Amino acid sequence: MRVGYVVKRYPRHSETFVVNEVLAHERAGDQLEIFALRAPNDTHFQDLISEVRAPVRYLHFGGTKASTLWRGVEEAARVIPDLFPRLDAALGLEAQEVSQAVHLAAHVRRERIDHLHAHFATTATRVAALAAHLAQVPFTFTAHAKDIFHVDVSEGALSGLAARAARVITVSDYNVSHLSKECGVPKEKIARIYNGLPLDSYRFHEPGGEGRDGSIVAVGRLVEKKGFRYLIEACALLAQRGRAVPCTIIGGGECEDALRAQIQELDLGQLVQLVGPLSRAEVASAMARASVLAAPCVIGDDGNRDGLPTVLLEAMASGTPCVATDVTGIPEILRDGETGLLAKQGDSVSLAEAIERLLDDRELAVRCARAARARIEEDFDVERSAAALRREFTRATELSPALA
Repeated sequence: MRVGYVVKRYPRHSETFVVNEVLAHERAGDQLEIFALRAPNDTHFQDLISEVRAPVRYLHFGGTKASTLWRGVEEAARVIPDLFPRLDAALGLEAQEVSQAVHLAAHVRRERIDHLHAHFATTATRVAALAAHLAQVPFTFTAHAKDIFHVDVSEGALSGLAARAARVITVSDYNVSHLSKECGVPKEKIARIYNGLPLDSYRFHEPGGEGRDGSIVAVGRLVEKKGFRYLIEACALLAQRGRAVPCTIIGGGECEDALRAQIQELDLGQLVQLVGPLSRAEVASAMARASVLAAPCVIGDDGNRDGLPTVLLEAMASGTPCVATDVTGIPEILRDGETGLLAKQGDSVSLAEAIERLLDDRELAVRCARAARARIEEDFDVERSAAALRREFTRATELSPALA
């Protein structure tokens, strides 16, 4: 089966789940092509990217010139004879998206790609939807977090994309409920498929064992929804109680200056370190040393929130005891007192208490870490997740008419 993956940017440091998924498909023998609408703009890249064999095509074209759009239409019309009657589906889209879609449609038809799959229900899905319509192939998309929760999301537009898709994939049961209740997507149209991990790459390190240094680690983009301001407050509370717990926050983003100012104001410069983005190997090493992984996620003022943080899955797979908040799909995997501890979102006192419990109670930490690894093995193996996704691709292709 030939599948085209459509993403906004590729590669992207924070989207290792896309790379894990692509690699799992390739191990299963699928032929993939990756289509990116924008050039990468990160300063760091994960080493996993070097393992991907799929060719990458960039559809950004450097602008929205009428000549670029028309060349794409002419090219597509040569391989799609009935293109023009189908272009009415482009109404309401940005010129750039139309240009990208017609170029993509021509390539899909010319190279006999069977199916398109987009990540995030935003511009990548809009381009995939139009290209699939023009080329007469089915498409699916995965909805994650900001693309469905942000205050600027149009539920009507999202519902329209879902109606055109063969299937809507999402990453948690919480998301299924939101898409159904808030966006009007029929539940039978939605498939919940968790983002998986390549489990062989995650060695289990016993909590409290040799090499653990009693520190806290947190990983993620420095944005509001990650809740790192509450983690810094929790570190200050622990310090006030005489618990000077080192904390390393890995990642970069728009809130960096504000977080640095907070650290300085609370006089935590010797305890809390912002170290910027790190490689996958460096993150794994930091997790293996830490005694607690904190994921203090919150619902932002703009409605944005995490779906199910990949870093939480990675820590659970690695044996690092986890504290997270009761946001979105997190309680589906982090069961309080069983596979980790849950704190109240936006509550630094609750967060500090949960961290302290895991640091002080080795038996609890070990029990939670072992149960967490078992939970990951049960439902978050990327080979099984990717296989479930391929079944959706196959089902969609079988239900669609063959290309002329």
